Amino acid sequence: MAEGKLKIAVVGVGHLGKEHARVYSQLPNVELVGVVDIDEEQGRAVAKRLGTNFYSSVEELDGKASAVSVVVPTRAHYDVASYFLKRGIPVMLEKPMAGDLKEAMALDELSVKGGTILQVGYIERFNPVFRAVEEYPMVPRFIECHRLSNFNFRAKDIGVVLDLMVHDIDIILHLAKSPVKKVEAVGTRIISDKEDVANARIIFENGCVANVTASRVSFRPMRKIRLFSENVYISLDYEGQEAIIYKKSPKLTLDSLNLEGLDAKSLIDLKDYDFGDLLEVKHIKMENEQEPLKMELESFVDCVLNNSRPTVSGNEGLRALRVATEILRKIEENQRVIAGV
Repeated sequence: MAEGKLKIAVVGVGHLGKEHARVYSQLPNVELVGVVDIDEEQGRAVAKRLGTNFYSSVEELDGKASAVSVVVPTRAHYDVASYFLKRGIPVMLEKPMAGDLKEAMALDELSVKGGTILQVGYIERFNPVFRAVEEYPMVPRFIECHRLSNFNFRAKDIGVVLDLMVHDIDIILHLAKSPVKKVEAVGTRIISDKEDVANARIIFENGCVANVTASRVSFRPMRKIRLFSENVYISLDYEGQEAIIYKKSPKLTLDSLNLEGLDAKSLIDLKDYDFGDLLEVKHIKMENEQEPLKMELESFVDCVLNNSRPTVSGNEGLRALRVATEILRKIEENQRVIAGV
């Protein structure tokens, strides 16, 4: 091992875990010391491809890894992550934080009491276009999110709320910066035995309202968010890596609007009206940016090497799961009403 490199292992090298291993193998300040998987064929294949070791159990990593990525099915998050946190080993834990609130609270407590880093994998925080927009000063009053995807047959142990919507829940909580006052939600099963489509309305104590929709049975993928604030509107497309920011021009006053000169057609078809003096429009298009996963894992490595606070801490992961759990409770409540139970 080269001097100063962080020894990292990846536990769970399925669809996403093997990408964690790939990225770590490319980082100059990391030594990928091994991968763990209950599927020996899959684990050995990944280990061979990346030139590292294969282990069949977490116990075999004792004394070998200084930090780990945990990318196992949600139902196993607590058992695996707690094994390492109890031993003072920093953990990069994929979302959702755990299968239920009790387990998530226990993981956060282990991290805090032991002074051990726990970072939760909300990757959109590291999305280049979100980071560009995040730097723009605004206090959102209304947030609208759409996250749609095809059914992938992978995350079968959780529904769309914990599979997809939880990403937007984390972003919404991060932007709203206020305690949640009320949650309303509906959802339904279409393919799996858990909710495949869901919509939630989250009302915050500061007056901000968020409307979030998630589907994993859509033909056309979509990951978009719209933010509305005083004099500012932002439309962000994660997939397209672009955003448009509309801001009220300082030159705009009610007295400056003169619509009397417009004919009836123009009043109906306002897209033909010259809004140049009314709005400042900024278009952001990200080009040749790093992949979000690489940025996320680099951030985790930096936190471990410098003993600094993660971008998404265990407490923030717990906060997102708490709201997601309330959404699931509301969905179940509505399903009972519909069923007449």
